[in-house]
Amino acid sequence: MAFEALFSNKTRTALSMLGIVIGVSTIILVVGIGLGAQKEIEEQYKNLSVTSIMINPVNTANSVSKLNSEDVDYILEKGTNIEDATALVQGKLPTSYGKESEQYTILGVRDNFFSLSNLEFEAGRGFTEAEIKSRAKILVLGADSVDELFNGNAKKAIGETVSVGGKKLEVVGVVKGSGSSIGPITFDDSVYSPISTAEKNILGLSATVRLIALAADIDSIGDAMDELAVLLRANHRLKSSNPDDFRLKDQGSKVVAAQESAKTMSALLTAVASIVLIVSGIGIMNVMFVTVSERTKEIGIIKAIGGKRKDILIQFLMEAFALSLVAGIVGIVLGQAAIPFINKMDGWNIIPSLNGMVIAFSFSIFVGVFFGFYPALQASKLDPVDALRGE
Repeated sequence: MAFEALFSNKTRTALSMLGIVIGVSTIILVVGIGLGAQKEIEEQYKNLSVTSIMINPVNTANSVSKLNSEDVDYILEKGTNIEDATALVQGKLPTSYGKESEQYTILGVRDNFFSLSNLEFEAGRGFTEAEIKSRAKILVLGADSVDELFNGNAKKAIGETVSVGGKKLEVVGVVKGSGSSIGPITFDDSVYSPISTAEKNILGLSATVRLIALAADIDSIGDAMDELAVLLRANHRLKSSNPDDFRLKDQGSKVVAAQESAKTMSALLTAVASIVLIVSGIGIMNVMFVTVSERTKEIGIIKAIGGKRKDILIQFLMEAFALSLVAGIVGIVLGQAAIPFINKMDGWNIIPSLNGMVIAFSFSIFVGVFFGFYPALQASKLDPVDALRGE
């Protein structure tokens, strides 16, 4: 009977459903956008431990930072809250193989850099301590450089000679693509050489030195940063009146802050979608009141032939339920169908979510029943004589 009543006025029913359809679809998309944002953040930082601390040089008009790779040995020797540390030097030079030539970030790294950064090898290997000490003329390629210089053939690249800034280096390894970065460094868009080779033979004075340290655990990050500041100032022989010639960045808090921002954005968008559903619920209430006023005689007849108050209440409540049920299902279908089309646009990454569908559908049912209850209750209270008169 509820469905028959709704089908008797298809236009009004469709317009009443439209708000819920839009609201449900919006919630599904919003939850998917939030998950996509969190996934991108995880991808960006997945090669970093939450205990990572980035140490960058600070140069001023009157002084040049003394940050250098030897600081790592001092930190590991004196530090009590530092689990591991590494150094790297960074620059940018043209890298070529055959007729192919591109500009890449050159990273001179220590032997522990790849394990500390959780980078995996697609082919070949990293550097040994002996190769670093001997300034070996070897190279590890990032995923982007292999794609552009060797058409993505990692195995072919091993053993080949690549020119970096005019210096010939043998490729000994290829790093898997990760899509992640640390500070200004993008792992896929970099090529790696032993730090000694980069400092002396490739980059020279143009190299920028950076350090990465790992705190012993997440609870000791604050202590580790304080300790690093003291150790670096001591090793650089800075006077109390001198400012730090380095800057510490806690990568773990950066990840958490980015994730919290994504969650906040998702919550705000969900709130907007919820408002749409609430407005739709008010529309359902209006429709149900109109329906009750139009069907007073029908209500009177039902009561006259023995229909109870609860029967009237249930019938009209079922109409509101059916309205929100169908609208919720249509909204889910449209929301899920829109995801692949939106994902084809640049800059969008929406991840389908079962939770999003359940939340949207549950809320649509709640809105329909909540806003349909009062009109249904009013209908059940009608006096049968007055109802038959149409009053």
